Amino acid sequence: MQSKIELGRVAGLRLTAGNSAILGFMGVWAAAFVVALTALELPSLEAMIGGLLCAVIHFALELAHQLGHAIAARATGWPMTGVHFWLILALSKYPSDEPELPGRVHIRRALGGPIASLLLSIPLGLLAGALRPWDATPGWIAAFAFLDCLLFFGIGALLPLGFTDGSTILRWWGK
Repeated sequence: MQSKIELGRVAGLRLTAGNSAILGFMGVWAAAFVVALTALELPSLEAMIGGLLCAVIHFALELAHQLGHAIAARATGWPMTGVHFWLILALSKYPSDEPELPGRVHIRRALGGPIASLLLSIPLGLLAGALRPWDATPGWIAAFAFLDCLLFFGIGALLPLGFTDGSTILRWWGK
């Protein structure tokens, strides 16, 4: 198995994935399947399809988050070149010959993803509310999308965990 999978281009960004992204996709699918099967007591096929949709939605939300970074990066004059998916996350890729940049540039680029995710969580929350009850397949998938976008890609990305946007912001704050 190759170590870097070419996924194509979106908005001028080269999309790639490591082998771990396949495992991450399968993990999200399996976790959502188990929740649908056990907690929501859905039929196996419905739980399996719903879990698959959740995995696709998770990676689509990651791409939307990265596009937020790309928009912010382009606005600074120091654009991204690509996105690399790994496990259940992705990395923003920048030119390897990029010079040392001021901290404010790094902060603006880092904020683009969480801002995009927080904004996207608004219509997703409205959709989840409209598709209640949440123990039916459309409702729980919409609720998953809303919570994933808001908590994982919005608020969670701002936590300083060493590999998140929050860590980038803290690193460059005041520099």
